[in-house]
Amino acid sequence: MKNNIRVVIIEDDHIIRSGYEFLINAVEGYSVIGTYWSYENAVKEIFSDHPDVILLDIELPGANGIEVIPKLKKLVPHSHILILTVYESENLIFSALANGASGYLTKNTSSAKIIEAIKEVVEGGGPMSVNIAKLVIKSFQKNQDSPLSKRETQIIELIRNGKSRSQIARDLFIDLETVRSHIKNIYIKLDVNSRADAIKAATDNRLI
Repeated sequence: MKNNIRVVIIEDDHIIRSGYEFLINAVEGYSVIGTYWSYENAVKEIFSDHPDVILLDIELPGANGIEVIPKLKKLVPHSHILILTVYESENLIFSALANGASGYLTKNTSSAKIIEAIKEVVEGGGPMSVNIAKLVIKSFQKNQDSPLSKRETQIIELIRNGKSRSQIARDLFIDLETVRSHIKNIYIKLDVNSRADAIKAATDNRLI
């Protein structure tokens, strides 16, 4: 048992959490040693759990998964954090990876792939779902000389996807006034005066 990969699950949906726990415990060489419905719930015990891998959802009650990644890395620095979520947003993917996540899977990932991914992060890999990997590759094909900052690029992509300013603020976990300021800067840099023109200019110049 001591050689098992030790896994902690932080997921607010009880059915999903229990499902992952059953799945992982059923495989030889893996043990779930803690399950929690929020970061606040996990923080009390996770240090003593000594997990090798933390399966972390993004949409949690209280502090969200993106925000808590650096906190978890401080608490258990030798643990690998594997995001397991329904979200396939490029913005969230890069925020998660930038904050210290070792991999990013969507919840439609097969059971076998989840088990494989847990082993892969322990061995130093960076597993991703197929769609997530495609988004990452796509991002590297963008114009590397873009005048837009990383955050401005995230925002213009969300604008292209039809998001309102309030939705953008919610998706990126920033306030509405900050969104307005970024949009103003985007318009200035692209020399445009409307959402449609901003989207066209960004697309034509491979900024998104």
